[in-house]
Amino acid sequence: MQTPQLRRRDGTPVNAAVVEAFREGFAGQVILPRDEGYDAARQIWNASIDRHPGLIARCAGTADVVHAVKLARANNLLVAVRSGGHNVAGRALCDDGIVIDLSAMTGVFVDPQHRTVRVRGGTTLGELDRETQLHGLAVPTGVIPRTGIAGLALGGGVGWLVRKHGLTCDNLLSCEVVTAAGDVITVDADTHPDLFWGLRGGGGNFGIVTSFLFRAHPVSVVLGGLVIYPREVAGALLRHYREVMATAPDELTAYAGLISTPEGMPATAVALCYSGDDIEEGERVVRPLRSFGTPLLDAVQPMPFAAMQSMLDAAFLDRSYNYWKSTFLTALTDEAIDLIVEYGNRAASPLSGAVVEFYGGAYSRVGATDTAYGQRQSVFNLGINAQWTDPADGDRHIAWARTMWDALQPHSSGGYFLNFLDNEPADVVRAAFGPNYARLAELKAKYDPTNFFSLNQNVPPAR
Repeated sequence: MQTPQLRRRDGTPVNAAVVEAFREGFAGQVILPRDEGYDAARQIWNASIDRHPGLIARCAGTADVVHAVKLARANNLLVAVRSGGHNVAGRALCDDGIVIDLSAMTGVFVDPQHRTVRVRGGTTLGELDRETQLHGLAVPTGVIPRTGIAGLALGGGVGWLVRKHGLTCDNLLSCEVVTAAGDVITVDADTHPDLFWGLRGGGGNFGIVTSFLFRAHPVSVVLGGLVIYPREVAGALLRHYREVMATAPDELTAYAGLISTPEGMPATAVALCYSGDDIEEGERVVRPLRSFGTPLLDAVQPMPFAAMQSMLDAAFLDRSYNYWKSTFLTALTDEAIDLIVEYGNRAASPLSGAVVEFYGGAYSRVGATDTAYGQRQSVFNLGINAQWTDPADGDRHIAWARTMWDALQPHSSGGYFLNFLDNEPADVVRAAFGPNYARLAELKAKYDPTNFFSLNQNVPPAR
């Protein structure tokens, strides 16, 4: 590999004087390959990603973001945008280009009277929950506290409140955006409404969002936790889960799948969260998922919502090696369940797993074209998560995930959740946007005609 250096897209190096001039007008931290701390700054959660940017611009504020965008435009640089760095495909990094790093731009400002929350673009979900829970409020987000709010919200955002309050992007009210031209604009339902539509599920295709305004909901104590069963009942449990969730109220979100215990023993588990006001009613609602057979462990209990949000954090080890495949299923049929169990049992690592997520509820009551997120008709999502710790073992773990995904293709809807995509070909990315792809391509041509923001689940501009 050539020595890391800031280079243009054509491979020519950028003069050091250009970098120094950029540094003089930058309030944040400029990190170059020769600098102490460079290797730490280029690391993300997924150890499978090993990229060497030519410059990491750790921004202090929106003015720094504009400054970095203008440097990239003037010098034809490849641009990656980092918030939390939790995207499995490593889109937060690039080789030889510039990383516009928002991770220092954190801040959460809660308006409890109006139940809104202003969030800066580098904020993580854990930081957001910490502030909103002081007021007994929550924004529907994901389930891993280290995840950055920006990438999650722009791709959709699914978590424990999805059935009650919808996707993260469904609760977005406005954004401050730095465009590919380096302009700072406010985007909401009345100002740039076309772009507001595209930001709600269109990924990072249209600009860098430096702050978000979200709607928040009263959520304080929930009934949640894990119920773990022996692996040999996996097929029967998934069938039972399918039947229970078919009539479950919106207040209950539950996922089921094949995992391993912390000791490495293969098991089957249901993770559930009841977010209704009446915990006693919640006990009645979740009882069928807790009383199936004889659980090895039942850890369901009332808990603060912030504790629910961090429950699965330990399952995604920092600096482990990861590869994901996923697809929406047309239905959770008996045949699909049998395949999930068969191939899930072949997992080569105790850290790997296969999980079925059921959505519906508020998620499905938004039209497929009302926002850029276009998969509203699909309610069963299958996630296949290969995770391992020895870099030499990557090929067999990746092969397991791919083989399982291939086996389930006859049951796939042909749609995909944008946030769960690893490095996938263009046709899979296109399918993730569903019926909205053509409109997104037109929007891209309007706001980013040169495809300046290309290191994402990319929608090239319409020609």
